[in-house]
Amino acid sequence: MRRLPNRLNRRRRTVTTLVAAVVSGSVLATVPASAAVGGPGLGDPYFPDDGNSGYDVSHYDVRISYDPAHTDRLDGDTTVTARALTGLDRFGLDLKGFTVASVEVDGVPAKTFSRAGAHELLITPARPVAKGATFEVRVKYAGRPDPEGWHTLRNGGANVAGEPHSATSWYPANDHPSDKATFALTATVPDGWTAVGNGLPGPESLRDGRRTFRWFEDRPMATYLSTVAIDRFTVHRGRTAAGTPVITAYSPDAVIDPEAEAQQTEILDFLASKFGPYPFSSAGAIVVGASKEPSNGPLALETQSRPTYGSMLFDASMVHENTHQWFGDSVSFKDWRDGCAAECFAQYAGQLWEEHKGADLDQDYYRSEVEEYRNDPSFWSVKLYDPGPGKELDPALYFKGSLMLHALRRTVGDEAFFRTLRTWTRDHAYGNASFRQFEALAAKVSGKDLKGFFAAWVDGTVLPPQKYLYPGTLGTPAR
Repeated sequence: MRRLPNRLNRRRRTVTTLVAAVVSGSVLATVPASAAVGGPGLGDPYFPDDGNSGYDVSHYDVRISYDPAHTDRLDGDTTVTARALTGLDRFGLDLKGFTVASVEVDGVPAKTFSRAGAHELLITPARPVAKGATFEVRVKYAGRPDPEGWHTLRNGGANVAGEPHSATSWYPANDHPSDKATFALTATVPDGWTAVGNGLPGPESLRDGRRTFRWFEDRPMATYLSTVAIDRFTVHRGRTAAGTPVITAYSPDAVIDPEAEAQQTEILDFLASKFGPYPFSSAGAIVVGASKEPSNGPLALETQSRPTYGSMLFDASMVHENTHQWFGDSVSFKDWRDGCAAECFAQYAGQLWEEHKGADLDQDYYRSEVEEYRNDPSFWSVKLYDPGPGKELDPALYFKGSLMLHALRRTVGDEAFFRTLRTWTRDHAYGNASFRQFEALAAKVSGKDLKGFFAAWVDGTVLPPQKYLYPGTLGTPAR
């Protein structure tokens, strides 16, 4: 989770990321993770144990029951639909904590299930799953949600937000951005409380003093972008210029600012004009109140279709998180080396918004930033692609990365630059792509040799040479 009071505050370079918590949970048995057929991870060099390479998930059906009066217990019943990429005698799902009551594979109780490591649920089906077969895994579980992703609010509510991990705090998943899936949420809470999730709402029902809410995200989603928020929300509804429903939910102690809410729609329309049509069936925001945990300050995270914010909406954060709906959510990175494919663009979009409002980006933004940091080696020392384990959300991706994109824009020209962005979001919509692919696309669209540019800016760890630092109109004397 990133706590960013103002992501466009150009003099602040501190981006705080959520540090993974130590997990406490019931361990049924100790089984080496390597026992999972297909591999205990998806090969991410930063998080090698995340996910499982033996299958590809197509859909999550997550059903939870939660009473804010009892914050130490969540009851879950999740069904994962997947296709086997190899024959599966055994496979794993990622789940932190909880007591697992039962596991079924295609309606038949699993032969065995056990826990391994910090987050592995190892499952041996009664019958092996054949390569290419579609299968369903149903897991029933209960217990205290893990605080890495599940956050209780001071007023009794709760919400989920966290990057790079949060999903496994409340449901079993193949927890890696490269395995995206559609998502259905059914959340039952006491009457008077509201549950908000990703995508579009379904029918509500009330029974025995408990209300059930349903949400459906019909476009594939990376697991860390899934969310649920439970509170006594005030919910506002609207539409973008293109007709996309906008649903904004406010916790009781969140600030409701009609001007900011109206600006949210203006921002979505502006971003669509730059990046192409808005990619999802709904938009909006979840604005939560103060967290019960002292370490959790104001937050902003691009939970798919409905970003999550702490306390209030404001333009800087809304531009950033909604840009992620194109860069990071619809087009997700292949692995965690690729953070620039999301964060560099989301941060630069803030500059585009300022330009839209009348700013001179060459002078007001770019020159002032470069001149401030040109003699600060630490500012240039982190690579934008593959910055290193523990640096997947390094501040360099936001600040050096947005400078890189403006320099690229001045190198190739506006027409080629924005055509590259629109081609990227169109050609890779709802899939995964690496920043290396973006480099190739920028060169193809512009017809320019950009190898030196990207070597200096993306792979370099020092101030770029003058010709790459001040290309095009940036090379003219400052006024």
